[in-house]
Amino acid sequence: MDRDDRRVAAAGQPGRRPPGTGAGDDGRQRRPGTGRPVPAALGRCVAVEPGKFAAAYWGRAPLLSRAVDLPNPDGFTDLLAPADADDLLSRRGLRTPFLRVARDGQVLPADRYTGGGGAGAEIGDQVLDERVLALYADGATLVLQGLHRTWPPLVDFARELSLTLGQPLQVNAYLTPPGNQGFATHYDTHDVFVLQVDGHKHWRIHEPVLPDPLERQPWGGRADEVAAVADGPPALDVVLAPGDALYLPRGWLHSAQARDEASLHLTVGVRALTRYTMVEALLDLAAEDRRLRAGLPFGIDVADPDQVEPELTETVEALRDWLLRVDPAAVAERLRARAWPAARPAPIRPLAQAAAIARVDPDTRLAPRAGLRWQLRPDPATGASAPERVSLVLFDRRISFPARCAPALRAVLSGGVIRVGDLPALDDDTDRVVLARRLLREAVAVPA
Repeated sequence: MDRDDRRVAAAGQPGRRPPGTGAGDDGRQRRPGTGRPVPAALGRCVAVEPGKFAAAYWGRAPLLSRAVDLPNPDGFTDLLAPADADDLLSRRGLRTPFLRVARDGQVLPADRYTGGGGAGAEIGDQVLDERVLALYADGATLVLQGLHRTWPPLVDFARELSLTLGQPLQVNAYLTPPGNQGFATHYDTHDVFVLQVDGHKHWRIHEPVLPDPLERQPWGGRADEVAAVADGPPALDVVLAPGDALYLPRGWLHSAQARDEASLHLTVGVRALTRYTMVEALLDLAAEDRRLRAGLPFGIDVADPDQVEPELTETVEALRDWLLRVDPAAVAERLRARAWPAARPAPIRPLAQAAAIARVDPDTRLAPRAGLRWQLRPDPATGASAPERVSLVLFDRRISFPARCAPALRAVLSGGVIRVGDLPALDDDTDRVVLARRLLREAVAVPA
């Protein structure tokens, strides 16, 4: 992509949305205690319409969105405020790898800030708040990792954003002392949304030395190129204020330094599914082709290009012939098996769910587990022509049901709330209650 195509956009000017100018009443979920609707996850991150973001910026160019142009009157403090970070660091029994500490561009060994958890804990890697305090006061940056799994507001936010983007993602928080910088100029192998929560941070963005890097192509292998480009003029030089957001495609060089106050920002890392991901799936499937499994000739010198050339020609021909016959459904299954486990559905409450199972009756209301990805297929054991059973394919397993349950399964999983007594295509309420209990036990549905 040309430099002109990799344009950098800045939407709006620095500042916060004036109080009381939240979004209108549009039927969305209301923010507790305010009566204001909770904006859609992507809409909180970018100040352009989703279609424009997808066409003009996604994977192509950075996008700076100022707080005044985003529907977040309170910024991002509802997702993780400084006091919440302090709570995580002191009262939640945090362990590695959920905390990382960096200073002068280097990640510090975990034993610098972890130790025994005290009587009854029987662990040796619990975060010790007094050690964290000493390192932070000495200029170290604290990185709270995996918050999409440990902090409830970010669990919900990450799930919604992941479903919108169709990509697995992770959320980290960076707490940087005044005037300090955690990491030198580098690039990530995943797209990121930077959400400035508190304080101000100075970002310098440079164009990629390797556009669209894969996870196997980290910046360390191109450190000299990165350093050379970082010495030149930046494509974007900006200070993020509370409530501002910045989108960076993978590969774009960046560094960030806190100003005269402590800084807290969230980084949402989007683990890109690429065409190379599809190539890897194809190569896995190619092992089914006997020509491609054939051994090289006896006595071949693999260091001799003249001996390798005819084998390479034969291999390319066999691969081309196989690719012309590949089943898209088989590729899709490989991609599903890779992508779905990387993004968990909404949490459930095991104790409350177990108690609800015993109380199911025809008047019980069920709802699908939020964020649960599923497919309903003929059970492979019975065949597709006249299946006696169906398989419910989830992110972590397959569940077999009698085929007559398929309409009821679709009714529950297709969204909304449904009364158990209204489940279709089953003979009586006894069958409906049995199915409802099974769906609750398997964490497929939740009580509504």
